[in-house]
Amino acid sequence: MITSRLPRTSTAWAPLLVPLAVLLTWDVGVTIAFKVGLVEFRGIEIQYTLYGTAIALFLGFMVNASYARWWEARTLWGSVVNHSRNLARQTTTLLDTTGPGARPEIVDQMVRAQIAYVQALRTSLREQPLPPEVDVYLDETAVTTVRAATNAPTAVLSHAGRLLAEAYRRGMVSDIARVQVESTLSVLTDAQGGLERIKKTPLPVQYRFLPSFFARAFCVVLPFAVYQDLQWWTPVGSGLVGMMFLLAVQVGRDLADPFLDRVHDVPMTAICRSIEIDLLEMIGAETPEAVAPVDEVLW
Repeated sequence: MITSRLPRTSTAWAPLLVPLAVLLTWDVGVTIAFKVGLVEFRGIEIQYTLYGTAIALFLGFMVNASYARWWEARTLWGSVVNHSRNLARQTTTLLDTTGPGARPEIVDQMVRAQIAYVQALRTSLREQPLPPEVDVYLDETAVTTVRAATNAPTAVLSHAGRLLAEAYRRGMVSDIARVQVESTLSVLTDAQGGLERIKKTPLPVQYRFLPSFFARAFCVVLPFAVYQDLQWWTPVGSGLVGMMFLLAVQVGRDLADPFLDRVHDVPMTAICRSIEIDLLEMIGAETPEAVAPVDEVLW
């Protein structure tokens, strides 16, 4: 996620360099063709303003749909943050570690399992290997189970559920408290399902192909339509308008999948580190450094 007010990083603008260069070359070529007499329109008017308005509507649908996906992903990660804190708070305050059959280590194990869960969820959405935090915060048996599972985040949540069941059998948690902790685990499962739905359901092809196709077609036709008015200024006027259309297409593409580990994506690394710090502080453990922006990009 870019933290500056303007996308100043070269990575943010790189996808537009080639299309803009091609567009400018085309506009200059059309202008020269008119000047030397290779192209001449007589009595033909291209209603480019009408076509441009229609294409802008297409682009608006695409950008709005893409931003809705990005914002929903960020909202669901906000839910993961809140309920991770709730789970740690409930675990540290509702589990009784002083009873005769209690195993106090369960409290730390559940909190650390939640840290492993959010990190595993992060790499799962990015289609990356399991992070080292899984090995750090889970015991060997749990790590083996998680690595063998098809869905690693779900396996970590199941491990937390088994720890809660053990705490219940040992009399460390009451019926009501157990229901509260289980409800928090259920909310985390729901948030994970929403994130996986966004990841596995791409933007419909109509939203991805048609706006891009018509925007590029409009950029091809535009210099023919504005030459009579702009003459040698045609590349400037047509290029600026075309740049805005191409930029809108690129914005829609950048936001359509918020989990590709790019500069425009939801900053899952920073979010997971924030959760890790908060939860470790609750159990009095040493905390790592927070993730800071790199070149005005928060990962």
